[in-house]
Amino acid sequence: MALLELRGVTVRFPGHTALDAVDLEVAEHETVCVLGPSGSGKSTLLRVVAGLQEAEAGRVLLAGRDQTGVPAHRRGVGLMFQDQQLFPQRDVGGNIAFGPRVRGAGRAEAERRTAELLELVGLPGAARRPVASLSGGEQQRVALARALAPSPRLLMLDEPLGQLDRGLRERLVVELRGLFRRLGTTVLAVTHDQGEAFALADRVVVMHRGRIAQEGPPAEVWQRPASEFVARFLGFRNVVEAGIQEGTARTPWGPVPVPPGTAEGPGRVLIRPSGVRLSSPGEGLRCTVSARTFRGDHVVVLLRPEAGPELEAACPLREAPAEGDAVGVVFVPGEVVPLPC
Repeated sequence: MALLELRGVTVRFPGHTALDAVDLEVAEHETVCVLGPSGSGKSTLLRVVAGLQEAEAGRVLLAGRDQTGVPAHRRGVGLMFQDQQLFPQRDVGGNIAFGPRVRGAGRAEAERRTAELLELVGLPGAARRPVASLSGGEQQRVALARALAPSPRLLMLDEPLGQLDRGLRERLVVELRGLFRRLGTTVLAVTHDQGEAFALADRVVVMHRGRIAQEGPPAEVWQRPASEFVARFLGFRNVVEAGIQEGTARTPWGPVPVPPGTAEGPGRVLIRPSGVRLSSPGEGLRCTVSARTFRGDHVVVLLRPEAGPELEAACPLREAPAEGDAVGVVFVPGEVVPLPC
């Protein structure tokens, strides 16, 4: 059952359509992350659901009930912003207890809920700490606890980890996913960070110019981008025009095998870096290594071929060639993704 439904939601600003007839569903207990570049409409979408931005057309339904005219404070949703927006004059406990107290909870009940959430977010016993004494990661945990305190039917996150350093962000996103699963929370998050979205989400939604460009499970979106825009937004650069015939794509890099069943005709292809296999200079397409980028346990190698645009390849750290080396390139069919023109 869909807890949240957007039906034809449109928002226009002077000279700009932020959302263009968007349809979206979020199932109960599902975590959906909306990705997109700046100006794609993802934050506007969140504000419409929260009741902070009025839609020009379309409807927002929560548990099947139309939210048109329902003010933000009556929608029963929780909202966590990138900058936390904690109350500086209140201690940690006062921040978390604020929502339950506003909704009529007694002091004892609010304190019980605060202690329970502090335990869940990994800050037991921190209720009396001043907000100013918290680190960035601790503030994010308190902001999350405050958003969860009123037991919202939908939790919405706006760039929730955007101000944290990468190491802390990677640790917290794993903790958040586990927490949401334990609580059965329904989550709608927006972010520009692909790693964050793919680690957190059950389903990823990629937006472009106010429309949904692609949605699906993270692995599916990553492995099979639906368009050149999605491929390039995800960081893939090996995209070229191609004519496909009899299982082969004719590209500026020469013939490239494509997966069985690929439709024939003109189009474009993406070759994932893992599908650019390095070999000896006498095998396949001859290239020169022009740059190397270390990515932890592997290296991304930028190649300058004898013909066609530059290529990216991914290879194990120990097997990475040096800059200036000559190598051959052989393409792996399963890593070639046909794209529409």
